[in-house]
Amino acid sequence: MATSMVCLVALCLVSPLLLAGAVVGNPGYGGLFPQFYDHSCPKAKEIVHSMVAQAVARETRMAASLVRLHFHDCFVKGCDASVLLDNSTNIVSEKGSNPNRNSIRGFEVVDEIKVALETACPGTVSCADILALAARDSTILVGGPYWEVPLGRRDSLGASIQGSNNDIPAPNNTLPTIITKFK
Repeated sequence: MATSMVCLVALCLVSPLLLAGAVVGNPGYGGLFPQFYDHSCPKAKEIVHSMVAQAVARETRMAASLVRLHFHDCFVKGCDASVLLDNSTNIVSEKGSNPNRNSIRGFEVVDEIKVALETACPGTVSCADILALAARDSTILVGGPYWEVPLGRRDSLGASIQGSNNDIPAPNNTLPTIITKFK
């Protein structure tokens, strides 16, 4: 239990850093902004928050799982939801990479959120933004910090299993190696 709590705290601390790294040096968040869906899907944030709250209420460790899912997505090709893509004739999924296989979870929560958003606002909210909001909301729900999430990401049409295998920090990496991977 203590190890799980340490991991959750570490993920809660790392997630805002990922977001900050994605927007530093980009005035106006590089085209992303927190109000992106205010007119096209005004209840988007509310829907995501409500469904994440339900998932975390069912299973508290889902909060850490959603943060980890976002973390693993952002380390490969940026925060583009490529981690959600399944194998197809044109795609070798990141789900099968060494860091992800039997490790990341929460896909069903993201799927449920996507269904609810498609009902409310068809074809509007990206899965990449769902992951970003779900990570933030799950962090808040377990007592972590709040941060503003710039929105407007586009979903990837491809995955990179090689990037997933090489770019995601391994549990046995040294601190200098991990710091290098964050740059």
